[in-house]
Amino acid sequence: MACRVPSRTRTTKPCAAPQACSANSSGAGPGLCGLRWLADTQALRVPGPWRSTGERRARRLDPATTHASGSGRAGCESGQPYDGRVTETPVPAGVDLFDIHRLRLSEVQAPQLSPEDELARDCVWNEAVRANPSLFDGPVVACAGVEWEGPHSIVLFWARVTYRYYALRRVPGNTSWLPSLFVNVVQPTDDGRVLVARMSSSTAAPGRWQLPGGSVEPPGEHQVLDEVAVRRHAARELAEETGVELPPEELSLWAVTRGEHRSIGLVFLAPPRPEAMLCERFEEATAAERAMGHEPELDRIALVRSAAELMDLHGPHVDYLAPVVYRYTKAPLRHDA
Repeated sequence: MACRVPSRTRTTKPCAAPQACSANSSGAGPGLCGLRWLADTQALRVPGPWRSTGERRARRLDPATTHASGSGRAGCESGQPYDGRVTETPVPAGVDLFDIHRLRLSEVQAPQLSPEDELARDCVWNEAVRANPSLFDGPVVACAGVEWEGPHSIVLFWARVTYRYYALRRVPGNTSWLPSLFVNVVQPTDDGRVLVARMSSSTAAPGRWQLPGGSVEPPGEHQVLDEVAVRRHAARELAEETGVELPPEELSLWAVTRGEHRSIGLVFLAPPRPEAMLCERFEEATAAERAMGHEPELDRIALVRSAAELMDLHGPHVDYLAPVVYRYTKAPLRHDA
């Protein structure tokens, strides 16, 4: 069965690759990416029993979530191996979660790359395509900056790029790239669990667990990119990846995340659905894709009732997953909040 409800029993494993672990400082200022988070106190603070093994900056999300086992940084802090004695692990360094309900978007030009940067980008991209021929260089939106407009409102500056642009992340020492911008959807069940999904082998992140969603795409001619358009995109991603269709206006902007590579995630909340319906829709959607000779983008879903249950899911987890699941299951914000 592709739809799976994890067992409440779990075991904590040592980090599989402590040498790959490091605390990712996402505090880059305007000199690197134009990100300007103006009020430290507006970062969401999540209470909980977790204990951090290292000092964190006050602006970061409190260490109150469980990071996934099986990922390169599971159970590690600043490169230190996990000692196996702590039952919960801290939130991944570098993940911020912001309580945002209103969004304004403004287009700017992407920074001009030097010939050296373009050459390095193309070399890395071509190598990635040789390793995974399913990759394509389609148009996407990058985040050029973020500013507060109010207690729960931001303006987000965006620029047109293509997927090739993000190959710059793999160029050692290169800081000329902008962070990516993506949407995802928290799809709960009637009893308060959250749907999480695993990326298939044909994707850029095979085996990774995350929420349904995808990169934001630029608007077409005579169209605009605003909160309504982004909400439509989130609804389309949910339908394409899980088979769950709903009017875009039923999605509400629920949070904004900033994590690995300073990437910005716009998190939307969907109305609760019955477990049976979610599993049935997913099975139908993936079967339809395979019938057309296509590999589904997601090959498995699971329903979790807590961030701790993510530990039962084998494979890497995207960095924002545990904080978002924790927030919904421990301190949910409903549509009328």
